[in-house]
Amino acid sequence: MGSYTARRGARTGAALWRVRSDGPEQPVAPDGAMDLMWFQGRLVVAGPDTRAMVAQTRPGAVTWGLRLAPGVAPALLGVPAHELTDRRVDLSDLVAPPGHDARWFEDDAADALERVFIALWARADPERSALRTAASLDRAAREGLSVREAAERHGLPERSLHRLSDRLFGYGLKTLTRIHRFQHAAHMARAGLPLSEAAARAGYADQAHFNRESKRLTGRTPAALARAA
Repeated sequence: MGSYTARRGARTGAALWRVRSDGPEQPVAPDGAMDLMWFQGRLVVAGPDTRAMVAQTRPGAVTWGLRLAPGVAPALLGVPAHELTDRRVDLSDLVAPPGHDARWFEDDAADALERVFIALWARADPERSALRTAASLDRAAREGLSVREAAERHGLPERSLHRLSDRLFGYGLKTLTRIHRFQHAAHMARAGLPLSEAAARAGYADQAHFNRESKRLTGRTPAALARAA
């Protein structure tokens, strides 16, 4: 991926990240989230991924991003998440961007992203109860609940839960759970934990199961991902 750093924004507390490219193609693994990015001089929305995406950049190029909390992107953009699945879309193709100056991003891209986010939030005024539901569903996926268990927890029929998850996350809760489980295991593997132990702690049946999921989601083995970290 290149050099990656992250921190909390001073204005909003949102997760802000920065990547400096180390080559012309930067693979990005699914992470169960959507982002507002400053990429190649444009404001871009990164939709939810079901597979590894490849960003075409020049070596040394810097991309800044603001991670959008569960349910926030559909609320701010007025577009269900499934319409953005596996896509990168200019913000201007979705909504009228808040007034901004490219020099803001040259001076302090992280602060500029927060200012754009604040303006979008003020314009959309998201319904707080809907965001709480999205956050609760995301927690259920991170906990590894089955679709049936999550539906019971939230008092929803499974079919209604799938439609809601599709709108909020871009895919069903089962897919979100698989992505969170993979990310959890991959994080432990990159930190140096043996692959078999990372697989067990994340809830995989065995290391082979972890390998299959990694190849399905990223096209690479966990060992290759750990070496590239």
